[in-house]
Amino acid sequence: MNSVSADSLKLDSQLCFKLYAASRAVIRGYKPMLDQLGLTYPQYLAMLVLWEWQEAAPQQPTVKALGERLALDSGTLTPLLKRLEQLQLVQRQRSARDEREVHLSLTPAGLTLREQVGPLKARLLCDSGVDLNHLNELREGLDQLLGQIKALS
Repeated sequence: MNSVSADSLKLDSQLCFKLYAASRAVIRGYKPMLDQLGLTYPQYLAMLVLWEWQEAAPQQPTVKALGERLALDSGTLTPLLKRLEQLQLVQRQRSARDEREVHLSLTPAGLTLREQVGPLKARLLCDSGVDLNHLNELREGLDQLLGQIKALS
């Protein structure tokens, strides 16, 4: 049996806790910007992907593809997309070929919303005082970690 040191079981030694706390802090930091946009954080993430798809759409811009991109299941994504549709930012349309497939597109209002994000996000980054090079290094490290974790499963 492997012995585990007492320090390794302390909360502050847990990477998972640090990631969780950092995630919550970042989302809290985004809240004022998102309130101005009328979006929740998960809705914002969905919009980011849909804006990306405007430039380089996948072969099938579907709810399933969005779920894969965001690592969310359809039970979580469907109400989120319904709300974005109610806000007239997104359109959902069943495929004529396969009605189980739901295709996504942005409305003109959804496209326009993107223009509002740039200045708000720039102000958020400026106000935070965080070093952008450090953020890029951190993001790269997290990408590596996520890739390694995914490879295990």
